[in-house]
Amino acid sequence: MAADPYVTLGVARDASPEDIKKAYKKLARANHPDLHPGQPEREAKFKAVSAANALLSDAARRARFDAGEIDADGQERAPPPPRYREYADSDAGARYGGTPDFDDLFADMFEQRARASAAPRRGMDQSYRLTIPFPAAIQGSSETLTLPGGRTLNVKIPPGVEPGQVLKLRGQGDVGRNNGPAGDALIELDIAPHPLFRRDGADIRYELPVSLAEAVLGAAIRIPTPSGPLKVTLPAASDSGQQIRLRGKGVPAHGGQPAGDLLLTLRVVLGTPDPALVEFLRDHAETGASPRQGGEWEA
Repeated sequence: MAADPYVTLGVARDASPEDIKKAYKKLARANHPDLHPGQPEREAKFKAVSAANALLSDAARRARFDAGEIDADGQERAPPPPRYREYADSDAGARYGGTPDFDDLFADMFEQRARASAAPRRGMDQSYRLTIPFPAAIQGSSETLTLPGGRTLNVKIPPGVEPGQVLKLRGQGDVGRNNGPAGDALIELDIAPHPLFRRDGADIRYELPVSLAEAVLGAAIRIPTPSGPLKVTLPAASDSGQQIRLRGKGVPAHGGQPAGDLLLTLRVVLGTPDPALVEFLRDHAETGASPRQGGEWEA
């Protein structure tokens, strides 16, 4: 049986949803298998943290857990046999006075247990991992997850998901018992790295190579972005390392959060200059001003 989810996340029983989310994110980052490969104890801790968060982030299931109706695995708790409870709570005279009919007492106890075992029970939740492309994590998408038995699930990815985030597909876990409801599928997301883009919160960064002519003269160029090609104007006399910010072109607005920006860092690539350019630069080196001027550069 899983540990108490409040203990697993290290939060109080009256913790707010925001406190639970904050504790989950901290523990998920500290124990994520991709960040700590080859450490099974961290992977086990990560799975426990994800399961605890899945239970406590669902207001209805959290209320049922707090009321003692389900356990930490999300399974129904069987109620104690009523007749036995009445017998245990009675005083000594009522328990031992007279000539109690023990056959009826135990018959009722077994009948209550049989009823409890035949009651509808919710199926267990099942946890899976799904690796999605970087653009899908930014823009959102619909991905297919193939389960070990060959069954497939269509997983709707909302915009702006993060590594380790868990999506819940209701009713896609184990089937219930005695016509009980099915459990849920808990999909933990991994995000494949991208050769160009890097996420920084709501912003997206990448290094943009430009030619010497583009840097000196300026240019209008088309660049790739997670949402598709985009036309960008480079200012003349751009330096290597200069940053261009495209507002609202990062992670789209989602969940009440504003859209992020796309941050381009220019990298001037010289290539192989032709002889005329080399001659011009030699002349310019003799007459042009040095960028290293001022007392701090004197040696």
